[in-house]
Amino acid sequence: MANPDFSSILWEADGLEIERESFRRIDAEATPVQRARFSADEWHVARRLVHTTADFAILDTLEFSGQPITAALDALRRGATIYCDSNMIKSGLSVPKLQKFHAGYTRESILCPIMEPAVAAYAKEHHITRALAGVTLYRERLEGAIFLSGNAPLALAGLVRICVETGLRPALIVGMPVGFVNVVESKKLLSLVQDIPWIRLNGRRGGSPLAVATLHGIMELAIQS
Repeated sequence: MANPDFSSILWEADGLEIERESFRRIDAEATPVQRARFSADEWHVARRLVHTTADFAILDTLEFSGQPITAALDALRRGATIYCDSNMIKSGLSVPKLQKFHAGYTRESILCPIMEPAVAAYAKEHHITRALAGVTLYRERLEGAIFLSGNAPLALAGLVRICVETGLRPALIVGMPVGFVNVVESKKLLSLVQDIPWIRLNGRRGGSPLAVATLHGIMELAIQS
């Protein structure tokens, strides 16, 4: 066996240095056309999603509507409810970052009722998913909330339907569920609520890590300024 060559590895760098170098490479590799789609603040969030996936194609399907970054920061500063459609999102959110905006944020304060017995019972009774049941049962908590969808398209679709039918207005909707059934359709429904700030990743791509990365990217804009 030939002598191994480890010279291509960046050994002498800590995590922060590696992250900075990653962003430098993202900035360098993204095409001018891709970057031109976003404002400076939007680009900060967009490249965070590229960093999460190493997938530049995300830039072609990412869409911002209604000043969502400003809306999210305002909501965080008043301690708005954060609703997650999966426990992975709840687990992934940085509580220390959230507490830089409002001291009341804790892991327990992040709302994700997907495993609650009442939600399970409602879903079984009405023959719907727990994700849809959770949104239905907790709709009163969603006024002015930050809604993060990375897993369950029916949670997103159900929220939009409630907004259209009742006038409910969350502060921000992040629509990034992943999959094959109801996914593309649920994201398209966000076009029905143009008066609500939202961020969506069109197409089948998505996932809980991307929903987390979106809110983290937004928070970093204020924390680093």
